[in-house]
Amino acid sequence: MNTELIQIRETQRNSWNSFSDGWKRWDEFTMRFLRQQGQCIIDELSLKPTDNVLDIATGTGEPGLTIAATVNKGGSVTAIDLSEQMLHIAETKAQAMSLNNFSVKVADACNLPFEDNTFDAISCRLGFMFFPDMKLAAREMLRVLKPGGVLVTTVWAEPAKNNWITTIMGALKNYLEMPVPKPQAPGLFRCSTPSFLTALFAEQDVTNGIEKDIEGVMNCASASEYWNFMNDVVPPIVAALKTTDQHIINNIKQDVFEAFEKRINTVGHYAYAAKLFTIRKPDQ
Repeated sequence: MNTELIQIRETQRNSWNSFSDGWKRWDEFTMRFLRQQGQCIIDELSLKPTDNVLDIATGTGEPGLTIAATVNKGGSVTAIDLSEQMLHIAETKAQAMSLNNFSVKVADACNLPFEDNTFDAISCRLGFMFFPDMKLAAREMLRVLKPGGVLVTTVWAEPAKNNWITTIMGALKNYLEMPVPKPQAPGLFRCSTPSFLTALFAEQDVTNGIEKDIEGVMNCASASEYWNFMNDVVPPIVAALKTTDQHIINNIKQDVFEAFEKRINTVGHYAYAAKLFTIRKPDQ
């Protein structure tokens, strides 16, 4: 990777490390929020008990931990992430679950430290949109995946279908000048265009990709829980409010609380939409 991409990678690493305490505090909440995506990935993988699986961008451990509990008769999970602190959380959880077939490794998806044709399957939940070079990451995943192996990943769908994040971002934009991300810069909705991943892997001569829409919910007990969660684990929100005057923050918070109450009274939850993408590496 060139110097700019390396800088993006290091910024990502530092960001996830700095937010790891928040992710630890909210781990139970987040795992409930994202559990359906993890289960959809596992269902698509159709794992055998002896499969060796690579879980990329594992964060605090999912879906790798659940996969490790599934492939418990000779199979294993290697969970990688850029963030040492996030991996420490995942490793601690694995120990608490007595998962001896789950190991962690600090690694870059764009430069995987594994031999060719190592893994039977690869999972990657909500990681692609943060990789500095997505083409290189796709190439590396295919390199370490065995012929006939399966890769399954999820990415967020378009913003209009993800009011769990657009509610608070909309309130911020009413009061603050939000930075406009550079084209193709890492971000939540970088891969939200329909067939984005299909086209990405087609460039690697893998054209059997299948994309499915999946939906889920974020259940919050109160507006305060929603506000505190978003202010603890979502970097753009934390960065925007860090230097904002308190009276403006109070106005933003009031708007978010009002929008939350309206949403909950009408629908009962925040919705999310993601895209599930599956490819099988051609037999060689």
